[in-house]
Amino acid sequence: MNLDGAASRVCLVPEWPAASRVKALCSTRSGGVSKHPYDTLNLGDHVGDVAQRVEENRRTLATTTGAKPVFLKQVHGFDLVDIALNTPNGVVADACWTRESGVACTIMVADCLPVLMTDLQGRWVAAAHAGWRGLAGQKGRGVLEVSVERCLRANGGQAAQGAADLLVWLGPCIGPEAFEVGPEVKDAFCADYPSDAMAFQPTSKGSYLADLAQLARFRLERLGVSAVYGNDSTTVWCTHTQQSLFFSHRRDTAVGGRTGRMAACIWLDSQSTF
Repeated sequence: MNLDGAASRVCLVPEWPAASRVKALCSTRSGGVSKHPYDTLNLGDHVGDVAQRVEENRRTLATTTGAKPVFLKQVHGFDLVDIALNTPNGVVADACWTRESGVACTIMVADCLPVLMTDLQGRWVAAAHAGWRGLAGQKGRGVLEVSVERCLRANGGQAAQGAADLLVWLGPCIGPEAFEVGPEVKDAFCADYPSDAMAFQPTSKGSYLADLAQLARFRLERLGVSAVYGNDSTTVWCTHTQQSLFFSHRRDTAVGGRTGRMAACIWLDSQSTF
């Protein structure tokens, strides 16, 4: 994880060998104007924060990126949409991609896993919201399968061959020490891929501690994607544990009932503030 230069106050910058025109970041909870419990860089306009403060925070994000962030209406599904400069906020989807410069594929999170993608040539970028429901999907096909296959197909590649040219960055999410789930979550993954059981550790209560980032790595490996960077399931990436750095829906709503949202963005641009 790298807190990079002038942008370090408000974002994490992926350390990966992406093409120079590919820019990416993940905001933290610092650098904005929102008040407790949204302190301070809350980017979610659906969590009860003052609208004017969210708008100012989003302007801060746009200034930092030098691009237009497009915010989706995320529903824990696995639909992917093509976005452009004229795409409005609020399109219902949990993943997006573009070949157009100046527009940022943007995913909001507060425990779910943000996944950023591009190819080695930097011809396109994509972002996916991978909570456990979207990651598991239906019949073994979730948001990562849809995103990888659609992006490769749209750019003339075949899934098996083109996946070798992909770069993927996993952002912060709730870690395996904190993500306690019921048997139905384990079943949602293991029904199609029994080996996914390795990402679930049983507790004495009959529940499981789930490793969301590991489940994503398993999915990407099965798709033939080997160049995966970022979240390695250690506590430094855990939104629940790193309270001063990240919002956490599970941690914060258990205490105060509300929390903010961070954003992971990826875009094609030759101009940037970092």
